Amino acid sequence: MSDFNQALVTPNIWASLRRHTPARIGLGRSGVSLPTQALLEFQSAHAQARDAVKLPLDIQQLQQDLAEQGVPSLRLHSQAKDRSLYLQRPDLGRRLDADSAAKLKRLATLPGLQHNRRQVVVVIADGLSSTAVQQQAVPMLLAIQSALQALSITISSVCVVEQARVALGDEVGELLASQAVILLVGERPGLSSPDSLGIYYTYAPRVGLTDAARNCISNIRPGGQSVEEAATRLIWLVKESFTRKLSGVALKDQSGGSDALEVAQGRSFLLE
Repeated sequence: MSDFNQALVTPNIWASLRRHTPARIGLGRSGVSLPTQALLEFQSAHAQARDAVKLPLDIQQLQQDLAEQGVPSLRLHSQAKDRSLYLQRPDLGRRLDADSAAKLKRLATLPGLQHNRRQVVVVIADGLSSTAVQQQAVPMLLAIQSALQALSITISSVCVVEQARVALGDEVGELLASQAVILLVGERPGLSSPDSLGIYYTYAPRVGLTDAARNCISNIRPGGQSVEEAATRLIWLVKESFTRKLSGVALKDQSGGSDALEVAQGRSFLLE
């Protein structure tokens, strides 16, 4: 911004808080409007959020990336036939279509699939941000896979599901008679976080469960919670849930992860 334009902007007293958050605070004003730079940044962020929701997930590339890491995957689809219907009918995104359900039923009959009862199924769902899944699902899965091995827990199947909502993972887990399901999903994008991945964990999954039966780990992205910290939190939940035979509101995260806000030297940033 030029010195001339900077002189036209009236600063906001909250501007010092911007170093603590990417949220749009303390932007100042030019007359009765936003400064031009702030307006352009808002429009750019809004476009990125729309793209995250509407751009289709490149399933073929994602499966190729998984295969290169030695992880085979099964492609499935919800009852929402396309993105438009998915956004208008959340209920259709919570259930598998007939072909996908049939695939899982056939898979469940294969010899040896249920030999090890200490096993989970991983579902990768496009959700509301293809950007998040495309960029972060593979490293997140690899971190989870490595950590589960230390608990002698096996990933029985990895399913990549198009037009999927969170509850769809319960049907996948039930059809495969899985002890638990770990669902990686693109979260609804904010204006500063179009690339946020979420994890939903459910013990003893079955159709009809509510969100109260699930544990959520959110804001996994370069500007938020790291893949490593998210894996640490998840593995703590998995270990406890296998011991206590439950998940959701009855299972509180006590993994000791870092707090989102830290007070420097005992002094609140609100007093600066």
